[in-house]
Amino acid sequence: MEYALFLKFKGIEETTPIQEKAIPFALQGKDLIGQAQTGTGKTAAYGIPLVQKMVTEREESKIFAVKSQQEIIVPNISQQYIEVPEKQKFDTLCRLLDIQSPDLAIIFGRTKRRVDELSEALNKRGYAAEGIHGDLNQTQRNIVMGKFKEGQIEVLVATDVAARGLDISGVTHVYNFDIPQDPDSYVHRIGRTGRAGKKGLAVTFVTPREIRHLRAIEKMTKSRLERKSIPTITEAMEGLQRATVEKLLEVVERGEYYTHKAMAEELLTEHDSVTIVSAALKMLTKEPDNTQIKLTEEPPLRGKKEKWGSKNWPKRGNRGSHKKEKFKKRKKK
Repeated sequence: MEYALFLKFKGIEETTPIQEKAIPFALQGKDLIGQAQTGTGKTAAYGIPLVQKMVTEREESKIFAVKSQQEIIVPNISQQYIEVPEKQKFDTLCRLLDIQSPDLAIIFGRTKRRVDELSEALNKRGYAAEGIHGDLNQTQRNIVMGKFKEGQIEVLVATDVAARGLDISGVTHVYNFDIPQDPDSYVHRIGRTGRAGKKGLAVTFVTPREIRHLRAIEKMTKSRLERKSIPTITEAMEGLQRATVEKLLEVVERGEYYTHKAMAEELLTEHDSVTIVSAALKMLTKEPDNTQIKLTEEPPLRGKKEKWGSKNWPKRGNRGSHKKEKFKKRKKK
C-alpha cells in the first residue's frame, strides 16, 4: 500500500491496532468512527489517509474521528492526588521532583501567568524548565519543544491549549499543578504520559475547597485517584541521594571512570573506601533548594453548589451591598 511508504518516511516502523484497522478502511473514502485509548496513534490513524487523499485526489476526505464521549484512560498510568493548600503547592512540587527524579515531566498550569511564574520559579530552584502557552508564536513553541524532546530541559510547563496535540515519547510524569477545569481536560493532560505501552505517573494537586471537583472528575472518568500525603523534606533528601547513587552506577556501567582510577587507588591508601564513597555522595548530592518563591495565587475551582448566585450568596452585587441592604431594612423598621 502507498501509505506504508509514507509511514516509513515518517519513521513509523509498525502500525498500532487502531491504525492498522482504520487506515485501509479510510483510504476507501468511507466514513469512519474509531475509538482507542490515549497514546495509541488515533491522530495518525485519520491524519495519514487525509494527507494521502489530499495529495492524490485533491478533494475533501470524509474522515471523522470520535474519541467515544471521553477519551479512555490507559491502565498503565498511575493516578494520584495530593490535598495541599495553595501556598504549599510549589514546595510540594519541588519535593516530588526531587523524590521521583522524572526523566521528562510536564506540569500543567491553569493560566498563562501561572505557566510563566512556574517556569521562572523552577529555574530559580535549579530545575531546567521552560513554559509554553498561547502567547508564544509557533517558532518559539518549536524551539521549546525541541529542547524538551532532546532532553535539554527536564520540565515542560504548559497550559491546556498549548499542550493540545503534543505527542512526546518518554514523558514519565505529569503534574497537574492546578486541577483541570473538566474531566476531558484531565484525560487529555494525563494522556501525555503512559504512551505506547509505557508506564506513567500522573499527580494532581487539589486544594481543600476543590475536593468536590476532584470527585466529579473521578465519577466522569470512572477512575479512582490514590490519595498521597505531602512529602517531607527528609523524603526529598533521600530522593536526591538515590538519584546521585544511580548516576554513579551509570558511570560505572559505562566504564567512564578509568581516567580517575589511579587517583582513586591513591586515596584508598590513606582512607577507607566507605569514607571516600560517603564523601563523594555528599559532594555530588544536590541539597534541597529553599530559595523563597512567591506565586500569584489562583482562586480554587468551585463546585456547582459553591458558585456565585446560589442560595448562599446574593445574585447581584457583592457581600458589602448585601449587608447594606439588610441595614436599610432594619432602619425602616
